[in-house]
Amino acid sequence: MAAPVLELRGVTKAFGERQVLRGIDLTVTEHEAIALIGASGSGKSTLLRCIDLLEEIDDGDVLLDGEVITDPSVDPVAVRRRLGLVFQAYNLFPHLTALQNVVLGEMRAHGVSRAEAEESGRALLARFGLAGREDDRPDNLSGGQQQRVAIARAFSGRPRALLLDEVTSALDPELVGEVLAAVRDLKGEGLTMVIATHEMSFAREVADEVAFLHEGRIVEAGPPAKVLGEPERPETRRFLSRLLEAGRI
Repeated sequence: MAAPVLELRGVTKAFGERQVLRGIDLTVTEHEAIALIGASGSGKSTLLRCIDLLEEIDDGDVLLDGEVITDPSVDPVAVRRRLGLVFQAYNLFPHLTALQNVVLGEMRAHGVSRAEAEESGRALLARFGLAGREDDRPDNLSGGQQQRVAIARAFSGRPRALLLDEVTSALDPELVGEVLAAVRDLKGEGLTMVIATHEMSFAREVADEVAFLHEGRIVEAGPPAKVLGEPERPETRRFLSRLLEAGRI
């Protein structure tokens, strides 16, 4: 059996009086892709931010390769060098070119020389269909191109796991496919991923497991065909029914 890359044990998180995560248990093994689904406000984005140590958890543990990374003694910057996080809003540096956005992390966090970083950065951008756009700044790129730059940037450090937070939600419908294709390629290479998504067809195609979050809890998890096709919990059935009525499945 593949070794766990990420483990969450009883993770809780509140913002003031609002309890967002209520005892999350989740294991992500080597080469596995897990899709987090659920309504807005169910805790998907907060969960990813807790894994990346951008939010401090209130209770429980997060482990990366068996190490408790939520221990106060752990350097969060060192942890983030081992993880890649892609935000729904791209979060590219607007004053840097596409290539500069991709190579900055490798040079600063991993000590890679500029020449080596730029060589691998150009190859990554070409791989994601962005050859010839290396010198463009974000405002000269479409939303789909910006998101692919963000994915290339997150992947440039060869992370142990890639965390994707609703990476298509800010895109026009015609741009969604090109971003999903980039993620699909990474999955084909066996990259370990946790994907918060509202694209059910993509979750069905790419994920090894789907976890449905409802009010800060994982109430149902399993293979995509089971959770999306034959859900057991009434909360899951209601959620999928609403998506079906809205024409989103």
